[in-house]
Amino acid sequence: MKFDNPEDMIQITPLWEGERFPNGRPKVSEDVLRRMRKITLEEAWGPLWNRGYAYQFEGDFKIVHPNKIMVGRAVTAVMVPKRPDLHETLLSYGHEQEDRKGFFNQWVIDSLVEDDVAVVDMFDKVHLGTYVGGNLSTAISTRTKRGGAVIWGGIRDNQQIVEIENINVFYRGSDPTAIADVTMVGMNVPTRIGKAICMPGDVVLGTPSGVIFIPPHLAELTVVQAEKSQVRDVFGFVRLRESIYSTAQIDAAWDVGLWTDFLNWFENDAAAAEYRHLNWEAELAEAQMKDRNGPQSDVRL
Repeated sequence: MKFDNPEDMIQITPLWEGERFPNGRPKVSEDVLRRMRKITLEEAWGPLWNRGYAYQFEGDFKIVHPNKIMVGRAVTAVMVPKRPDLHETLLSYGHEQEDRKGFFNQWVIDSLVEDDVAVVDMFDKVHLGTYVGGNLSTAISTRTKRGGAVIWGGIRDNQQIVEIENINVFYRGSDPTAIADVTMVGMNVPTRIGKAICMPGDVVLGTPSGVIFIPPHLAELTVVQAEKSQVRDVFGFVRLRESIYSTAQIDAAWDVGLWTDFLNWFENDAAAAEYRHLNWEAELAEAQMKDRNGPQSDVRL
């Protein structure tokens, strides 16, 4: 078996049609990551849930910086309890065949680049299961600039890690012991984090509520839907304060008249400036069709 195998990554992410890293990992654009930092967990969750991705969220974490949003591309790792024959075989293979240095967790951290997030299944091990401490967290900070780690296991050196402001770490518990008696059986492979599954190249959105893993082929769609919801809410708040529409009108499916008012506001009001990359042709066409077919009673959720 190979660690960080390009052929495997391409095989398990066939729906991604964009750019990839040299190792085959999907590379969601910096623009999408930037915009992702401005959306909420629930805004990201909805498009995934509605498309059958029901196991992308896990909330049972401790968080180094509880109020800091973390966004990045996943680099995954799977650890298992140590079995001597397997352990020595895989450790030797990494050192001798792939020229890797140090222990398994160092291999993963050494592979990180800007905007990456290490996502590690430590099978919920905390005692002797501390995947990172002060040194490796500093390396994560240096390599990822604004990324971090999601660890279904332990960390150590919390007092040092909390001083690293530009990253975040989601973890299960703390312990003073160092990592021991574990073996990495996969790097950049499908990874289970609690109730969720994460794939290499997923966009990781870490929030005060927990972490959601967004498949790369759905990342831009997720951002666009979130941004459309946000700017419609901004418009709705304005018109409600002006007593132009009722809450029922704002919450229901908009008719052509309301859409026309919104689009005029959207093109001219400064509050909508950052959203003007969005296109509304499909929504307007749907409203026109509904108006032709008679009144509708559905409510926007």
